[in-house]
Amino acid sequence: MNNSSGVGVLDKAVSVLNAMETGPASLAQLVSATGLARPTAHRIAVALEHHRLVARDGQGRFVLGPRMAELAAAAGEDRLLSVAQPILGYLRDVTGESAQLYRRQADLRICVAAAERASGLRDTVPVGTALPMTAGSAAQILLAWEDAERMHRGLRGAKFSAPMLAQVRRRGWAASVGEREAGVASVSAPVRGAGGRVVAAVSVSGPIERLTRSPGRLHAAAVVGAGDKISELVAG
Repeated sequence: MNNSSGVGVLDKAVSVLNAMETGPASLAQLVSATGLARPTAHRIAVALEHHRLVARDGQGRFVLGPRMAELAAAAGEDRLLSVAQPILGYLRDVTGESAQLYRRQADLRICVAAAERASGLRDTVPVGTALPMTAGSAAQILLAWEDAERMHRGLRGAKFSAPMLAQVRRRGWAASVGEREAGVASVSAPVRGAGGRVVAAVSVSGPIERLTRSPGRLHAAAVVGAGDKISELVAG
């Protein structure tokens, strides 16, 4: 299929942006993903960075820039968030725990939607909170389906291991107990977009006293069901 628009420089810029869709990319990775010559890929990435469509992470890799989120907010058509919010509310109600939706942004995961438990002891994660990709069940989900190079790079300093992520892929959900914060447990499942790619993680979290040290036994089915439903609605 020919995806050319007939405007060569625009097609090249879009190919560079597409190469960052699954996470940070070095210049070598941009060249490999786009087929562009190294000087061309670099020139386009730097030009996009000037317009804030591209940024750099702490390791100097190229990532999608803040202007992307600003344009999406201006359009007011973030389908993932619009379909996820009522499902998060339902997930909170059936589990009795706070529910969140996370997206990955470079080396962080961002809480982009939440439904908080109304009262009592709870794990509160305000929308907009940035958490590390090195701990927590949502981080496991967002890393487990990455390509091998990015996954192993993401495991540096992580509180989970490659065998743990392999288990996450097999069973379709992740759990953590005191991994991100002492006394807090969580269960997360993937949300998939076009082509089955993992685009977000849906989670419930709360005190270990309620979730126990085996939180998946209590809530994995509900969280996986919520992830599947969000995925279905996003695809629809």
